Amino acid sequence: MSNSEHRNQGDVVTGDRPDSLAIIAVTDSGAHQVTYREFDAAVDAVAAWTSGQDLSRGDAVGIVGENTPEWLVAFYALQRAGLVPVPISYKLPRDGVAYVLENAGAQAVFADARGGELVAGTGVEVWDLDGLIERTPRIDGKFASVVPDPGDPAMILYTSGSTGRPKGVVLSQRSHLWVLGLRASTPGPTDARYLVAAPLYHMNALANCQQAFGVGATVVLLPKFSARQFLQAVGEHRVTRVTGVPPMFALLLREDDLVATVDTSSVIDVFMGSAPASQALFHDVRALFPRAELHFGYGTTESGPVAFTDHPDGLPTPDGSVGVADPNVELRLVDSTGTAVAGEGVLEIRCPALMTGYHRRPDLASPVTADGFYHTKDVFRIDGNGFYFFTGREDDMFTSGGENVYPAAVEEILESHAAVRQAAVIGVPDEIKGRKPVAFVSLRPAAQASPDELRKHVLENAEPYAHPRQVWIVDELPLSSTNKIDRNALTSRAAELLGEGAT
Repeated sequence: MSNSEHRNQGDVVTGDRPDSLAIIAVTDSGAHQVTYREFDAAVDAVAAWTSGQDLSRGDAVGIVGENTPEWLVAFYALQRAGLVPVPISYKLPRDGVAYVLENAGAQAVFADARGGELVAGTGVEVWDLDGLIERTPRIDGKFASVVPDPGDPAMILYTSGSTGRPKGVVLSQRSHLWVLGLRASTPGPTDARYLVAAPLYHMNALANCQQAFGVGATVVLLPKFSARQFLQAVGEHRVTRVTGVPPMFALLLREDDLVATVDTSSVIDVFMGSAPASQALFHDVRALFPRAELHFGYGTTESGPVAFTDHPDGLPTPDGSVGVADPNVELRLVDSTGTAVAGEGVLEIRCPALMTGYHRRPDLASPVTADGFYHTKDVFRIDGNGFYFFTGREDDMFTSGGENVYPAAVEEILESHAAVRQAAVIGVPDEIKGRKPVAFVSLRPAAQASPDELRKHVLENAEPYAHPRQVWIVDELPLSSTNKIDRNALTSRAAELLGEGAT
């Protein structure tokens, strides 16, 4: 990708094998296949159509809907037409969607039936996403893509807004083309099939589709995450690569009948990340995908997916480690004053994939330091071999009686108990300590453990101040719009339980 400075992200779709499959869209009624030739022609057609609308180069256009080929066509078409796609979570409340459209300055929005209900009344022109491929007239020849400036916005990705209004992360053409160029340098097998089940408005799913299209692989696309549909798709479509956050894999393992019967031998790569994972989960995922190499990764919307890699001397990556520093990026750990430290601290990243900034949010301090490092708020430690281990979130950490408690560390101990499948630790108000840890735990099938037993387990393996004062055993933990554990929901539930005097 030597000419990346003069390319449009919307054109990063391989044309080497035009009749190979670009997408297999899995639906309740069956699977719909789209070749690269068909996909590229549909993108050209929609790009030509959008170019004929009353819009100017650089205008933002929203996309809200479940995962479909039409969603991906709209995304690439907008880029080819010189417009800026704004993926929007359909799990946001109506006023949240309205805020994103207003903040982005969206001139129009592609929406499916569900998304149409969310954008109704916003005053933004709505373009129907359903049936987009079939109804858009094809054009003669090849659409002449707009040639962007490297610093032009390629997309605006909004955070989930779990702790306030969503923030629009502006990613330039240069930044994401750099990422795609690195990934295209190691294309892998030509018959690779990537299973994408996370929502396309999230960086993980979107980046996996972009990588697949850039190297000529096939995307097996689920409309949304369903543990049963996920496992069935692996077997039926001979998926070679699966990705997800640890809670998604934990849900797969609950489907005992499919775990026992689905043929997962086609899977050779499993990518898991974005949240801590227990040693037990690593073991169970390896058992579920016995031929696969398990990768535990890390990335952020603001700094991209390139941060860590395998050890240059071939040392195996320990379970729970995200690897060693990638030579294409600069990493450092800092303390609460921003001073570089060794051993453990908050990760900061500097690389070409960094965001341009938060869109139209002058009220927010920039997370990029004066010397160009993105402050991730994620706490890591490094071992003697240079392997990084995620310890917790700077903003998840709370003080209990003057001691710092990192929930991820306590969760790791809880999940080391043989009966525990998943654990989530949060801090709740306490008159004496200021805040104190409590935990929600789901157990393995047929396993038994009492709250007292689990509290004792933590006390035996951690400092006394870190043990959860209350442990509630639940069937499953709630998930957020990005399929991570929803800590806000757990905080509300803990307040209710403590108010009721539950133990």
